[in-house]
Amino acid sequence: MAATPDTSAENQQPHTPDTIKQRLFLIVLVATMGALAFGYDTGIISGALPFMTLPAAQGGLGLSPFTQGLVSSSLIFGAALGAFLSGYFSDRFGRRITLRSLAVLFVLGSLGTAIAPDVNIMIAMRFLLGIAVGGGSSTVPVFIAEIAGPKRRAPLVSRNELMIVSGQLIAYVTSTLMSYLLHDEHLWRYMLSIAMVPGVLLFIGTFFVPASPHWLVAEGRFKEAKRILKHLRETPKEVRKELAEMKRQSAEADKGPSVSELIREKWVIRLLLLGAGLGFVLQFTGVNAFMYYTPIILKTTGLGTNASIAATIGNGIVSVLAALCALWGVSRFGRRQLLIVGLLVVIAAQVCLGLIMTLLPQNMTQSYLALACILVFLFFMQMFIAPVYWLLMSELFPMKLRGVLTGAAVAFQWICNAIVAFAFPLVLSVAGNETFFIFAVINVGSLVFVMMMLPETRGKTLEEIEIHMRDKYGELDAESAS
Repeated sequence: MAATPDTSAENQQPHTPDTIKQRLFLIVLVATMGALAFGYDTGIISGALPFMTLPAAQGGLGLSPFTQGLVSSSLIFGAALGAFLSGYFSDRFGRRITLRSLAVLFVLGSLGTAIAPDVNIMIAMRFLLGIAVGGGSSTVPVFIAEIAGPKRRAPLVSRNELMIVSGQLIAYVTSTLMSYLLHDEHLWRYMLSIAMVPGVLLFIGTFFVPASPHWLVAEGRFKEAKRILKHLRETPKEVRKELAEMKRQSAEADKGPSVSELIREKWVIRLLLLGAGLGFVLQFTGVNAFMYYTPIILKTTGLGTNASIAATIGNGIVSVLAALCALWGVSRFGRRQLLIVGLLVVIAAQVCLGLIMTLLPQNMTQSYLALACILVFLFFMQMFIAPVYWLLMSELFPMKLRGVLTGAAVAFQWICNAIVAFAFPLVLSVAGNETFFIFAVINVGSLVFVMMMLPETRGKTLEEIEIHMRDKYGELDAESAS
C-alpha cells in the first residue's frame, strides 16, 4: 500500500501570498479592536460631556469645570499606568493573554462609565478604562510587529493608527447623530456604553489568533513558534531564516545579562530615552490640542457653535484619510524621511495658523483659513508622524525587554498627552494666538532631535534592528568612556 502523504497543517508549504495576507489581515483585525476601542474612548467624551454637566434631575452628573477636567483626564492618567504595567505582563505572560485581559478591562470600564451613579464612580471607571486604553496602545503594535514579519511589518502596524483615528471618527459621528436623533436624558450613557462592543470583539478574537512567535522563542517553545511561522510565512526559507534569527537572539539574551542588569546598561537606557523623546515629539506637535479644542479655537474666529462642533467631524475624516495614505507611505519611505517631512509641514501649518489668527480680522475668511490650516496640520500629522511613532515603538527595543521598554516609552507619551491637554487652554488664555508660534518653536527642536538621534529601521528584521541599536549605542558608550 502506498504511503499516505502527510497533509497536516504543519507540512503544507509553501503558502500562497493571498492566503498569508488573509491570515495576517484577520489577526491584525482582531488585535486592532483594541485600537478601535482606544480611539472611541478618547473621542466620545467630547460628545458626552455637555450632557454629563446637566444637573442630576435632568439625567446628568452635575459636573463642574473642575470635575469635567477630572473626568476627561482620568482616562489619560490611567492610560499612562496601563501602558507601563502592560509591558511587564506582556513580557511575562505573552502578548495574546495580555490583550485578552485588556479586553476584559475595556468591557468593565465601558460598562462602569455607562452606569456610573455619581462623579466619583465615573472618575474611577474612566481611570480603569484608561488602563485598558494605555495597555492596548503599547501591546497591540508590538504584537502585530512580531506576527507580521519584516516584509509586511510597516503597513500592518500602521493599521493600528488607522483604527485609532477610525474609532475617534466613529465617536464624533455617533455623538453628533445621537444628540440630534435621541431625546433622552441618559443619552450620554448610551454613548459611553457603545465602547463595550470592540472590547467584546477583542476578547472573543484572542481565542482565534496565535501567540507571538518571538515571545514563544524567548520562552524556549521553539516547536510552537515554528508551527505558527509556517502558517504566516510564504516559504520554508522565510521560516528557517526568521526562526534561526530568533533563536540566536534568544540564546545571546540568555547568555548575556539578566533583565535587571540589562535594563541598567547604557545602550538600553539610551534606547529608552530615544523612545521617550519620540513620545514628546508626537504629543508636542500639539495634535491633541487640535483634536480636543478645535471648536474653541474656531469660536474665537466668530464661527458659530454648531459649525465649530461640525468641524470636529472634519478632523476625524481627514485623520482617517491620512491614516489610509500612511499604509501606502510607510512601505515605500524610510521612518526618518517621513518624520522629517511631517514635522516640516506641521511647523509651517502652525506658523500660518498663528499669522491668520493674529493678523486677520474676525470673519468667515479667517474661520475658513484657520480650519484649512488645522486640517493640513492633521493630515500630515496623521500620515507622516503618528503612524511612524507607533511603528517605531514596535521596532526599537530588544526582544528580552520589548514589552517593558515599549510600555515605559508609551506611558511617557501618555504623560506628555496629559500635559498638552491641560496646558493648552491655560497657555491660550495667557499667550493668545502666539500659542501656535510656541508649538512651532517646540517642533523645530523636535525636528533637530529626529535628524540627529533617530536611526533608520526600514527593511530590517526585529533581530537586525536590535543588533544595530546595540552596536550603535555601544559605540557611543565606548567613545564617551575613552
